Amino acid sequence: MKTITRPSHTRRGAILGFGAVCALSTSARAAQKPPVVTVLGDSITAGLGLPARDALPAQLQGALERLGVKAAVRGAGVSGDTSGGGLARVDFSVAPDTTVCVVALGGNDLLQGADPKTTKANLRRIIEKLKARGIRVVLAGVRAPPLIGASYAREFTNLYAELARETRVIYQPDFVTGVVGVARLMQRDGIHPNAAGARIVAERLAPTVVTALRTTA
Repeated sequence: MKTITRPSHTRRGAILGFGAVCALSTSARAAQKPPVVTVLGDSITAGLGLPARDALPAQLQGALERLGVKAAVRGAGVSGDTSGGGLARVDFSVAPDTTVCVVALGGNDLLQGADPKTTKANLRRIIEKLKARGIRVVLAGVRAPPLIGASYAREFTNLYAELARETRVIYQPDFVTGVVGVARLMQRDGIHPNAAGARIVAERLAPTVVTALRTTA
């Protein structure tokens, strides 16, 4: 008669223990995966004219690290994009694993003289879509210069604070003010920040992004 050898309790325990260690190791790796921050924007986010290491997404990741926060920052910028363009692509440009999305749109609306009500409506829909997916939102404001018309500039500038309050999202006012228009912080085109300018914008955004990361959705 053939004898069947069964695993001893010691061997069985070792096998089960090894399995538990592997499960814990996998769980730990998942827990250590940094949160994803996506920046939905235009050419400033896309880093037009800059190498990737100097563009806003990389600069923001560096600024977060200097604040002691590990995060993977992804750029979802399209040069020339308006708030309408961002609305058209938000569903596929912002990946499902995003924890926080920085919505940095409206500069091109301003350049095109768009109706502030239309810009506000587009941004509202973007925010609603992101929130419906459980993604926290940071709304980056744009300050319109009075020289384009005081009434228009005031309405355009104010739409961001109003919208952040109405939708209850975190607001970063005037995120490029003090950079755009300052020659030493701009590329030769006078429109897009250089590496030093992008760093300032990133350092301005970083504390607000940290707040969003630490806020319960």
